[in-house]
Amino acid sequence: MASQDWFDKDFYKVLGVSKDVSDAELKKTYRKLARKYHPDSNPGDAAAEAKFKEISEAHSVLSDPEQRKEYDAVRAMGSGARFTAPGSAGGAGGFEDVFGGMFGQGGGGRSQSYTFQQGGDYDDLLGGLFGGGRFGQTTGGYRGTGGPTKGRDVSASTTLDFVTATKGDQITLQTSEGKPITVRIPAGVADGQKIRLRGKGHPSPDGGEPGDIVLTVTVRKHPVFERDGLNLRVNVPVTFAEAALGTTIQVPTLGGDPVKVRVAPGTPSGRVLRVKGRGVETSKGTGDLLAIVQVAVPSHLSKEAKEKLEEFAALLPDENPRDELLAKSRG
Repeated sequence: MASQDWFDKDFYKVLGVSKDVSDAELKKTYRKLARKYHPDSNPGDAAAEAKFKEISEAHSVLSDPEQRKEYDAVRAMGSGARFTAPGSAGGAGGFEDVFGGMFGQGGGGRSQSYTFQQGGDYDDLLGGLFGGGRFGQTTGGYRGTGGPTKGRDVSASTTLDFVTATKGDQITLQTSEGKPITVRIPAGVADGQKIRLRGKGHPSPDGGEPGDIVLTVTVRKHPVFERDGLNLRVNVPVTFAEAALGTTIQVPTLGGDPVKVRVAPGTPSGRVLRVKGRGVETSKGTGDLLAIVQVAVPSHLSKEAKEKLEEFAALLPDENPRDELLAKSRG
């Protein structure tokens, strides 16, 4: 929005607040009006939509301390001022009348005049006064010549279940003003990752593109699966007999039917059995399912089973599986 527009718009009146309104009261008033005039609450009501845009514009300026200060200054200078070109029917009361005092000049009758380059306007002069404009500043929107300024970004957070984060989905969130927004969650989002929602943040104060919402994702833990990059890890228990003799077992997959996996004879606890292509599927690639074998030891044995196990142990070679570990520990 150009600075000249600020002479004509009373943002305090638009929001129905006093000029010394506090930040908290300003925010409370804006939210109340936003809910009342939001297009979603007034479908097809062009007047309500226009009012919503008007209060949003007013809030975007007054809620920013720097912009509010400049707005108050511009409005104070423009109060009751008449802009007439030198030599016009108005006689005195040209640009010099409004701005002369700011540069140590007197009132009417001075010999000092202000010359604008071709294409110059009120923005040029106002921009220079506030650190922008065509006085060496290259950025700024209404304060300069670098084009409209982008609206401010908004930080937000959401918690997703493990399946939604892994496979991706479309969810609906609500802004602080109660406005619902649809968010596409890409497959493979990790815990703590940030998603940038383009154009969903604060509106620009001067007609530029709106800011973004930066969404931080928290992912709930799954009772069975765990992320390992693009791979999924799952602990799979097997009996001692299955690990010793070998067998085929069923391994769960995320959101699909179990797959059959071969356990070789003599498989130790901790061995990883890989199932290709059954991990996290993203645009960058697809991971694998990693089944970690955990040999399950029975906590209770019948008398007969214990006797049989003792007979089995007697048939094993007389060796200590920890000998190598102990030797390495001694250096």
